[in-house]
Amino acid sequence: MPNLKPLIFAQKQKLFALSQRSFQTDLLPEGAKAYINGKWMNSIGATTFEVKNPYSKEVITEIANCDQSDAQIAVQAAREAFQKWGFETTGKERGAILNRWYQILTQKEAELGKILTLEQGKTLAEAKGEIQYSASYFDYYAGEARRIRGEVIPAPVLNRQHFHTREPIGVVAVITPWNFPAAMIARKAAAALAAGCTLVVKPAAETPLSALALAQTAEEAGLPKGCFNVIPADHDRIGDISKYLCESHDVNCISFTGSTGVGRLLLSQSASTVKRVCLELGGNAPFIVFESADIDIAVQSAIASKFRCSGQTCVSANRFYIHSKVHDSFVQKLGEAMSKFVCGNGIEKETTQGPLIHEKAVEKVQKLVDDAVSKGAKIVQGGKIIKGTTCYEPTILTNVSESMEIANEEIFGPVVAIQTFETEEEAIQKANSTRLGLAAYFFTNCMKQTFRVSRRIESGMIGINEGAISSAEAAFGGVKESGLGREGGSQGIDEFTQWKYICLRT
Repeated sequence: MPNLKPLIFAQKQKLFALSQRSFQTDLLPEGAKAYINGKWMNSIGATTFEVKNPYSKEVITEIANCDQSDAQIAVQAAREAFQKWGFETTGKERGAILNRWYQILTQKEAELGKILTLEQGKTLAEAKGEIQYSASYFDYYAGEARRIRGEVIPAPVLNRQHFHTREPIGVVAVITPWNFPAAMIARKAAAALAAGCTLVVKPAAETPLSALALAQTAEEAGLPKGCFNVIPADHDRIGDISKYLCESHDVNCISFTGSTGVGRLLLSQSASTVKRVCLELGGNAPFIVFESADIDIAVQSAIASKFRCSGQTCVSANRFYIHSKVHDSFVQKLGEAMSKFVCGNGIEKETTQGPLIHEKAVEKVQKLVDDAVSKGAKIVQGGKIIKGTTCYEPTILTNVSESMEIANEEIFGPVVAIQTFETEEEAIQKANSTRLGLAAYFFTNCMKQTFRVSRRIESGMIGINEGAISSAEAAFGGVKESGLGREGGSQGIDEFTQWKYICLRT
């Protein structure tokens, strides 16, 4: 193995003034409250919970801790707003508001990015990129709002006309994770609002500030009151709120991004009301490098796919399968690229890898690495928690086998776990040996192989010679236990509309 330069870890403890008294931003004009029916409100019980910076563990602010009663008020506000937003506005009018929202997000990228970094931990550059990505959905669906078409079908008999119209499904409850606290809301909200739906947003307990900042920008864009409601809550209350949203007859759709386990629970809780459930769940993405691949492109794509958000993404490359003939070259070049990483506080300009979200996340990654090493895996570089932080060293493991936990679980951390293969059939079999199927990546310069493998990989999304595949124009979603439905693209509208058949006798 090559002699790799030691990683440079920036462990600076500088942080902007983050106490409840000093945390001020125009994007939270009334402080950290809930946003319901166009108003900034305390929770009914006037209780709060702390939002902490994942790097320093310091408290950023205290925020309204909503409960089921607050959720009921938010749902009622959304229900009342839906009557006008869904049926008394045109697609052109809705699109104009979404376009203004896009422009505001673009203008306030720096401030929104700073809030995101402080509560989530990712680097400031990545946070600004997430705001750009979020804004792109409002830009895209501003146009799609005018293109939600129905059909006129020839009738089988004379003197009848058959019409199929598409109508907004109603009130949508949005439940989102902490890894992309702005983008996961934007991807759902833009499509739902374009279709004419109204929203109740339950953000992750770790990252509620980005959701509230989106509420403020929505208000500035001219979104009517009640169309976008945000009810933050801590981990002790989220279960009751989610159960209420799933079982409420006033909520027409649940749109959730998160773990497969929680997705199953929400699906079962929604059964009593037979409502639409859109699920974007866990991933276990294979990353296959065939013998003919351009290794430099494969390495660049591995960096883009694996180390975004310090590996904490659902589409992150998780299981690396490298052809034995190119294994050593891939490992060497990947190690050289990773040696330039700088881990530390995301707010510092030189940082390229921020912390994991909390101590439990770091402990999970370390447990997976320790298990792999105990069963024969070799650490090429990294392999440790950075002392005194929630950062984990960017890590390469080789000699990984299927008997190791890391080969079967979603890592959600900056660890590249490499296995080798000999044949195309073997690679496909390994790639499909999971109940998850969100994203997959493979690298080849053989056109015939491109089509053979892409047909046989069981995944909702495939990157071929590319590691960054998400965009507003593309349909995002998985197969098997990685979810139901699609977000993004024209397909994203489908989740928030329903067909109505009208038969007219003439």
